[in-house]
Amino acid sequence: MSYRSGSDAFLQGARMLIPLTPGVIPFGLVTGVMAVELGLSPGMSMGMTLLFYSGSAQMVALQLLHTGALPVAIVATALIINLRFVMYSASLAPHLSHLPRRWTWPVSYMLSDQAYALCHLRFSSGELGRFGPHFYAGAAVAMWLTWQLSVLAGVYLGASIPDTWSLSFAVPLSFLALLVPNVRGSATLSAAVVGGTIAVLAINLPYNLGLVTASMCGVVAGLWAERLGHKSPEPAAGDGR
Repeated sequence: MSYRSGSDAFLQGARMLIPLTPGVIPFGLVTGVMAVELGLSPGMSMGMTLLFYSGSAQMVALQLLHTGALPVAIVATALIINLRFVMYSASLAPHLSHLPRRWTWPVSYMLSDQAYALCHLRFSSGELGRFGPHFYAGAAVAMWLTWQLSVLAGVYLGASIPDTWSLSFAVPLSFLALLVPNVRGSATLSAAVVGGTIAVLAINLPYNLGLVTASMCGVVAGLWAERLGHKSPEPAAGDGR
């Protein structure tokens, strides 16, 4: 798809992010409700949301705050959980590192699982063209606004949200919606299967280390499958070519 302007690409990125919001909004509501239940004021809850901008890290940090964990332990845990963003950044750097700092700083802050999944294959294929950064910015801003407003709604709705809604069930569904369209070959399939399997097996590891371990193993499996796929078959014995 070709875009006529940066504004056109920005709006398209935001529009393509919208179908992913039904899985994000419940996650934000749960996070906001948890913050209030743990005794944080609305201002503190939203300040934490603006600072973290990472749902999984924020939820774990809230739990550690509730148990009286040391601040250094909370920070270290949040950093471990967010290690996946290092891999995301390395993947996007060839397409965004040429931008001035007034672009790279805010888009780095707004990096998310959803924005990355939506954009990285399009960057690699070249279909976004020279307006690729605008497309990414549109998706990232739309995701950021969705998350902030969802947490804000959870903070103020709080206990009025019934348990029968089962909001937490929507969280894994949102990630499945990101995963399935991106499985396009043996490498991505291997990464998904290995990463998913290890994430389930290692779910009880402390500090969410199971997620980090699964991510790294998935990357290794994908690279290994890709390398095998690129190897040329050995010529048959007696082949005169």
